[in-house]
Amino acid sequence: MAKYRSIPVEEKVRIIRSLLEEKKAQDIVTLDVREICNFTDFFVICSGESLRQIKTISEHLEDNLKKAGIRIFKNTRTGGDDNWVVLDCLDVVVHIFEPEARVFYNLERLWRTVEKREEHERKDS
Repeated sequence: MAKYRSIPVEEKVRIIRSLLEEKKAQDIVTLDVREICNFTDFFVICSGESLRQIKTISEHLEDNLKKAGIRIFKNTRTGGDDNWVVLDCLDVVVHIFEPEARVFYNLERLWRTVEKREEHERKDS
């Protein structure tokens, strides 16, 4: 059984983004929804080039988040042909899209009033 630990939400976001980058996820965007959302603090949204890459990205996240002590409460594949995978870590929700599905559902537009953080936003110490 995995041992889950309390990790600050900003650190969770950093870990998730790093894992997404390892598997070459595209157009990674982080939305800070704390001010307007009561069920999570951040959305991390990205794209995979194919259904196979989406599956690889989601499996990589599942395996490595567990190792890091971050619990995934729900993993949902949606959008028909699994072209949209949602990993719910409570205070961070990860959306992995096929490019066409990402355009169709357009979460960035739906949540356009929140702070958007682009790729490579890292705090190097």
